[in-house]
Amino acid sequence: MHQEPSQKVLLWLVAVGFFMQTLDATIVNTALPAMAQSLGESPLRMQSVVVAYSLAMAMLIPASGWVADRFGARRVYFLAIVFFVAGSVFCALSHSLTQLVASRVLQGLGGALLLPVGRLVVLRTFPREKFLQAMSFVAIPGLIGPLIGPTLGGWLVEVASWHWIFLINVPVGLLGCVATMRYMPGVPAPTVARFDLAGYLMLAFGMVALSLALDGLASLGLRQASVLVLMIFGLASLVAYWLHAARRPDPLFSPRLFSVDTLRIGLLGNLFARLGSSCMPFLIPLLLQVTMGY
Repeated sequence: MHQEPSQKVLLWLVAVGFFMQTLDATIVNTALPAMAQSLGESPLRMQSVVVAYSLAMAMLIPASGWVADRFGARRVYFLAIVFFVAGSVFCALSHSLTQLVASRVLQGLGGALLLPVGRLVVLRTFPREKFLQAMSFVAIPGLIGPLIGPTLGGWLVEVASWHWIFLINVPVGLLGCVATMRYMPGVPAPTVARFDLAGYLMLAFGMVALSLALDGLASLGLRQASVLVLMIFGLASLVAYWLHAARRPDPLFSPRLFSVDTLRIGLLGNLFARLGSSCMPFLIPLLLQVTMGY
């Protein structure tokens, strides 16, 4: 695939952003017992550190395309790196579980914009015949991140402290900011549809309510009645969004996409696969360190 030098740098920039995002989603897992001991918490109550990051990403991703069109991809990508690095610094400086969770939310807000906005720029920069090759190049570092995350997190805890699993993002992020301003195109779209605020609020509330319901009994200490109410309202909010989006010509996420058979099957398969695969990097380090004493 022949590319201009600026295009190669752009691919590396998006790939490194994807790598940072996926690495940080897993590097924390092995360090959770050490972080719990440092913060005076039980290791089994530390799942909120992981959930906060993933939930913040899930909330902002539906709005990422509109934000990039409205304010320009370069500006948004730069701001995403700033949020990610700032969240990383605040994570390293946290002295309580509450501070750490709040910092992870800020970090997740930055991480939520890295991949979607980066993919959008690649889509607009490369012609159709080169897009698949370009996205394959971008995806490889993102797949490597979860592979080395747990091992790197454990090694950093052994040779230094858990704070360094967040501080290693700072120099990479600073280089990313410089490369973004120099190599990433980012002209705002000439015409941008009105932001579907009502749809976004329904979608975000539904995801947050369901996540809190699933996590409520374990770490939040919620009663079963409260969990049931959260789950009912969360499902109702998602159904309301579905009905709202079906009537709107430009929804954030169109239900009509599910009419594509291959996409529908791929999404459902990915959902059930990740329900199993995503919990293993969290549970296995806790099993080995807390229960078996490694």
